[in-house]
Amino acid sequence: MDRSRPSLRRPARRPLGLSAPALVGLALLAVPRVVLHDLDLITEGTFVNGLFVFVPPAVWVLVAVAKRVPNPFATVLVVGVIHGVFLVVVHQLLWETMDLPAAASTPFARAAAVVAGLLTGVLVGAVAGALAWGVDRLVAARRG
Repeated sequence: MDRSRPSLRRPARRPLGLSAPALVGLALLAVPRVVLHDLDLITEGTFVNGLFVFVPPAVWVLVAVAKRVPNPFATVLVVGVIHGVFLVVVHQLLWETMDLPAAASTPFARAAAVVAGLLTGVLVGAVAGALAWGVDRLVAARRG
C-alpha cells in the first residue's frame, strides 16, 4: 500500500471548529426576523423584535464557546457574514412587498441595500465574535 498519499477517509479539517452546515444553520437563526420585519409583521423597538434581534447572536456566542472552537471571533464573524448574505437575499426577494418610497425602487437603492446588508452582517458578526472571544477567555481561565 502506498503510504505517500493521504487517505481519502481522513476527516475534513474544520479551521472554524464547526461544519459548513452548522455555520449556515446558525446564520439561518437570524432570518425569521428579517422576513418578519420586511413584511411589517414585527416592529422595531418592541420586546418581540428585541428577541429576534438578540437571541440569534447570543446562540452563536453560546455555540462557539460550548463547542470550544479554535477561534471564537473568526467563527462567529463568519456566521455574521453568512447572515449578511441571507439578509441581502431576503431583502431583495421581498423588495416589492415592502412599503418603500418611490426613490427606493432604483437600481442604486437596491445596490446600496446589498452593501448595507453585507456590512450589517459583518458588524453583527464582529460584535458577537468579540463577545464570544471574551466569554471563551473567561471560561478558559476558570477551567485553569
